Amino acid sequence: MKRTIMAAVFALAATGAAQAEEMKMAVTTSFHNSGLSDILLPAIKEDTGIDVQLLVVGTGQAIKLGEAGDVDAILVHSRKAEEAFLAAGHGTHRREIMYNDFIFVGPEDDAAGAGKAEDAKGALAAIAGAEADFVSRGDDSGTHKKELSLWAAAGITPAGAWYKEVGAGMGASLNTAAGMGAYIMSDRASWLNFGNKAGLDIVFEGDPVLFNQYAYLPVNPEKHGHVKSDLVAQLEDWLVSDRAKELIDSYTIGGETLFVFNADQMAKAAE
Repeated sequence: MKRTIMAAVFALAATGAAQAEEMKMAVTTSFHNSGLSDILLPAIKEDTGIDVQLLVVGTGQAIKLGEAGDVDAILVHSRKAEEAFLAAGHGTHRREIMYNDFIFVGPEDDAAGAGKAEDAKGALAAIAGAEADFVSRGDDSGTHKKELSLWAAAGITPAGAWYKEVGAGMGASLNTAAGMGAYIMSDRASWLNFGNKAGLDIVFEGDPVLFNQYAYLPVNPEKHGHVKSDLVAQLEDWLVSDRAKELIDSYTIGGETLFVFNADQMAKAAE
């Protein structure tokens, strides 16, 4: 009888261990700050048994974690950096999952007139011309990389007391902007989920250049043999599934959709 009980205990322990498979994924702060991770992770665990441990950092740091083999996969939003990651052999392929867009947030009165601009370059030119306080993440994140590319496209090198680089994630940067009554570029999802809006509002949006694609990149097991490629593949299959589409597309705040699922369920190749 004792042996039977002990066998049952060991069997349960083994089952529990099997259900508790873990993998690490580095994700952007915007993905986490949006609240979407709180929706997806429990569903992933329920459907696959995978416990996804998130390392929440900017895109630049997420890529470094992937290069070092400190995570099994990354979910980021800076295509140029992603392609460099793949070209160097650090990842196996790139799979697009979902998108949202970037927006410019600023004081409700928009004294700099950014909202009157015809495009994103014009909005930044208005802010720089007025030397209105502008908070930059300054953290090598995907949002920061995009912001810098937009300044460059506008032919402006932002500098001076009005331009504040805070070296922080999206939520902390939005808090800084709210405290200062400053302009800032944010992804729409983080802004909608941000609770401390104070006197800030969206002042410019809608330029196609503000499109913001998120992609999943498995870390290359040929460089890091400990990478859990089987779990990475299972997670990828889930991220492009109908279940993921339903959860991503139905996630709203105040009636506004935060992300749009656009995964190609058939494609699985480096671009």
